[in-house]
Amino acid sequence: MSARLKEKYVNDITPSLVEKFNYSSVMQTPKIDKIVLNMGVGDAVANAKNLDEAVEELGLISGQKPLVTKAKKSIATFRLREGMSIGAKVTLRGDRMYEFLDKLINVSLPRVRDFHGVSTRSFDGRGNYTLGVKEQLIFPEINFDNVNRVRGLDIVIVTTANTDEESHELLAQFGMPFAH
Repeated sequence: MSARLKEKYVNDITPSLVEKFNYSSVMQTPKIDKIVLNMGVGDAVANAKNLDEAVEELGLISGQKPLVTKAKKSIATFRLREGMSIGAKVTLRGDRMYEFLDKLINVSLPRVRDFHGVSTRSFDGRGNYTLGVKEQLIFPEINFDNVNRVRGLDIVIVTTANTDEESHELLAQFGMPFAH
């Protein structure tokens, strides 16, 4: 399973993209550079235990140790001081990244209730795709009984594509279930 998507990328997706976009070299083919998972824990201000739980869950989901993110500036309305820990993030590359994508497309997304595909409007214009997940429970590693609070997370898929069209095609060929 580990590099199933990687093989698919090398053997099937690359030639197909070269053909579709008429690249002069295989090296121009867009590829997925990294996947960043980010979990903001707004309630960590009031209760630090929430942050620990988020870090642990993100670690389970991604298979590597998350970084704790800190507030960049103080916002009095949110009782936020600069430097307070308010979230966790993980950057996946290489095989772990492909494994995560495989799992996301084939296991997690189909578990979302009333799922009709992911939005085609979440590209940023530079070929990156952001996906918001409302609850961490769609990931098979998360045990429902151990969860105290439903948390969402953002998944940013960073590609080397120059346009949204190329990026869309790349992800679609990986099997990303876009809504029509």
